[in-house]
Amino acid sequence: AARRWVETSLKALTLEQKIGQLITSSAQSTFISSDSEQFDALSKAVSALGIGGMHVFGGSELAPSVLLNPTYGTVTLGQPFAAASLLNRLQSISRIPLLNTADFEAGVGFRIQGATAFPRTMAFGAAGDEKLAYEAGRVTAVESRALGVHVNFAPVVDVNNNPRNPVINTRAFGEHPDVVGRLGAAYVRGLQAGGMIATLKHFPGHGDTDVDSHIGLPVITHPRARLESTELPPFRAGIAAGAGAVMSAHVQMPAIDPAEFAPATLSRPAHTGLLRGDLAYDGLIYTDSMGMEAVSRRLSPGEAAARAVHAGNDVVLHSPDDAAAVEGIRQAIASGQIPMAQIDASVRRVLEAKARLGLHRQRLVSLDEIPMKVGTRANRAVAEEVSRRGLTLIKDDRSQVPLEVARDARVLYLSVLDYPSGWRIAAPSRTFIPELRKRWPNVTAIELSDRSTPSEVDLVRAMAPRYDAIVVSIFVRTASYSGRMDLAPPLTRLLNDLARATGASKQPFVTTFFGNPYVATFLPDLPAMLITYDFYDLAEMSAVRALAGEAPITGKLPIDLPGLAKVGAGISR
Repeated sequence: AARRWVETSLKALTLEQKIGQLITSSAQSTFISSDSEQFDALSKAVSALGIGGMHVFGGSELAPSVLLNPTYGTVTLGQPFAAASLLNRLQSISRIPLLNTADFEAGVGFRIQGATAFPRTMAFGAAGDEKLAYEAGRVTAVESRALGVHVNFAPVVDVNNNPRNPVINTRAFGEHPDVVGRLGAAYVRGLQAGGMIATLKHFPGHGDTDVDSHIGLPVITHPRARLESTELPPFRAGIAAGAGAVMSAHVQMPAIDPAEFAPATLSRPAHTGLLRGDLAYDGLIYTDSMGMEAVSRRLSPGEAAARAVHAGNDVVLHSPDDAAAVEGIRQAIASGQIPMAQIDASVRRVLEAKARLGLHRQRLVSLDEIPMKVGTRANRAVAEEVSRRGLTLIKDDRSQVPLEVARDARVLYLSVLDYPSGWRIAAPSRTFIPELRKRWPNVTAIELSDRSTPSEVDLVRAMAPRYDAIVVSIFVRTASYSGRMDLAPPLTRLLNDLARATGASKQPFVTTFFGNPYVATFLPDLPAMLITYDFYDLAEMSAVRALAGEAPITGKLPIDLPGLAKVGAGISR
């Protein structure tokens, strides 16, 4: 019945409707009235352009672009009922069921408030348990399908072997291809067991780059033999596990395509030659966001979409202009650049994916079932287990973890940030401080960042000896469009100075790293280092419990920290 539906639908589509099936637009998951300009634009994309799916983001708020106070945050989480309601309304007006997508790399709670948020992918690498990866995938799939989202752009199977990678970093399982492949395959199986399509990304590998493809074009110059041994094995493992989709990367690899401007997203040798040919993959291929500057700086939306489809992508994702993308593809077909047989093959893959998910039978979701499937205690328990087992103690020279000081001890807590802006959805230390005070009520909490003045830094240096213990949390992001991944030099000098001073005074001094773990390599004098690979409330709670001796510490480092610790390092407590 599903196959008959696919063939009947394909025959009934006009050329323009076929092209529409190759376009995935986007929407935020905050409330949108059906009587609004926003909804009119979305419904037009569905009814007039006949798009094939909708990509679900969280939310955003307007913020002023001003000097002196660049601390306003714009990113917010979406709402589960708003997301499901919007997708139901769009499904109802779509001729062909929509195949909806999302970046739920760290669970649905990564974008949607109240849903289950898992630790970043590298925490799974530190835990090293395929069963946890599988279960996280399954939970994410169940919650996603409850909202009407069918394709998760995860797992990331890039091998992060470049410590200066500003965009993959903790989004990867680790730096060994076999570990990345094994855990990625387990996550694929979990997602698809829960009824969701898994997407391997970013093909053919974004791990060994030092440029963020959101703002520039990374180039990987390794020979083909190196790609075969390092970048490609995790993709082979994920394909063998049954991944239904692959996302291509805005990364140029001359060993695959030596053309002057040939990011993999726009490269026929990368798709038709390597992915379809050598790797024998026949599932869906999505572009990465076509709004990213690696492509959008060089090409118009129409030209970029046409080149992407000609290269072998089945779906053009998040174009800056959907109508222009459709027209660009239409013109490429009319000129003979893209053969009609290729268009039909891509549309057939899209329709087959929809049929496998049962969307030809039931495209709407029940809003009444969302509270019973999304953000449950059982789902959160899985996330808590990953967070606990991922914590990695890479150094404890003075045997001060767990922290054994009296309950009435005076504790200096330093919340040390890369920069203070952009923390709209998770203010750093908002859980760490109250949880620390539950164990040690006499806590003085201070926040430092790149905007801290020299006098403020000197004040902390002068007051530190008055306390019975010093606890530090370091928050450094590798965020899209940022290009930043370090602490300000005055802060690293302060922390190294405190480490040396407490060594002489025997004052307990412990540090927890949130986010980029490679920051630890710039702080070699710190006596105790606990790495979470993550942000937000769950990671902060897990860290406090570990420091207080309330939970075991068992994680093993899934990456090298040059000059500090090797893969597999980790002290058990």
